[in-house]
Amino acid sequence: MYLILSIVLATILGYLLFMLGPIFAGFIAFGIVAGCLFRGLYLLNNISKKLSNVAPESDKVKEVYEAYLKEKENTTQG
Repeated sequence: MYLILSIVLATILGYLLFMLGPIFAGFIAFGIVAGCLFRGLYLLNNISKKLSNVAPESDKVKEVYEAYLKEKENTTQG
């Protein structure tokens, strides 16, 4: 339902921009596209921050090195 509504509204907006002329419509269209891109970047940044709080990055190199040291310690003791 929302997809169809979005398509209809975008079609109406495109038609109105087409009637305004190329210069004025270009500025408005650029503002819409740039605003959507900035909003998308903002949302991706928020998602990244929330995910890093939930599951912090693990350092694979450190984990492998610690496992190697434990294995080496076990082989030297026994």
